[in-house]
Amino acid sequence: MDEIRLKIKRQDGPDELPYWEEFAVPYGPKMNVVMCLQAIQNDPVTVEGLPTTPVVWECSCLEEVCGSCTMIVNGKVRQSCSALVDQLEQPITLEPMTKFPVVRDLRVDRSKMFEALKEAGAWVTVDGYFDLGPGPRMAPADQQKAYHFSRCMVCGCCCEACPQYNSRSPFMGAFVMGQAFMFNTHPIGALEKEKRLDALMGVGGLGDCSNAQNCEKACPKNIPLTEAIARLGWDTTIHMIRKFLR
Repeated sequence: MDEIRLKIKRQDGPDELPYWEEFAVPYGPKMNVVMCLQAIQNDPVTVEGLPTTPVVWECSCLEEVCGSCTMIVNGKVRQSCSALVDQLEQPITLEPMTKFPVVRDLRVDRSKMFEALKEAGAWVTVDGYFDLGPGPRMAPADQQKAYHFSRCMVCGCCCEACPQYNSRSPFMGAFVMGQAFMFNTHPIGALEKEKRLDALMGVGGLGDCSNAQNCEKACPKNIPLTEAIARLGWDTTIHMIRKFLR
C-alpha cells in the first residue's frame, strides 16, 4: 500500500451545505485516522490536484481518553485516534456526528452534553477547600463498579447510537444516567441522590429512554449503561413512592 484514500464530508460553517472531498496521503505503518488528517492539514490538496482548505477536526489526548476526536468512521461512530488505517476499508469515509450541530467539517458542538450533566447534578458539591481528611471507605467491589462509570469521556458515541437522542427529543442521554448512577452510589455523592433522582424523573430523564440499548454497544469503554438505567428506574420508583407517602 503506497497511499491512503480518504473521503471526507465537509461543511464550511453551521449554516452551510455539506459537500464531499477526497484526499490521498502517503501510507505509513501503524497510522491512525488522526495522522491522516494531520497529513491533509500539512498539504490540503484533493485527489484531483485542487488546493483546498485544511480539514477541521478536534483531538487532544490521542489515547482514547478525552473523547474530543469522535466522528463517524466508515459508518461507525468511534474515536479517530484509535481507528487504525490497517483495519479500515478504503476509501476511508469520515463524517461528523449527526446528533450535534456542526461547527465546521468534522468538528461538532457537544455543549448540550455538558449542559445535561449540569441539569442532572452529575457531580459532588464542594463545601470548601480546606483539608477534610480521608473520605469514607468503599468496598473493593463498589470501587471496581464505580471505576467502570468513571471512564466516561462524554465523547457522544452513546448519543449518536441512540434513536431517542435527537433535536426533537429532550432526552438527556445514557451517559448522564451512567454518571448519575455513579455519584448516587458513592458515599459522598449519595448525599445529593434525591436531587439527581428528581432531575431524572423530569423531562428528558428516564421516562424518555426508549430502551433501545444501542448506547452500551456503541460505548468505546464498555460502560454498563443499561445496568445504570435499570437501577435508576428502580431507584426513582422507590423515591416517588416515598415522596407520595410524605
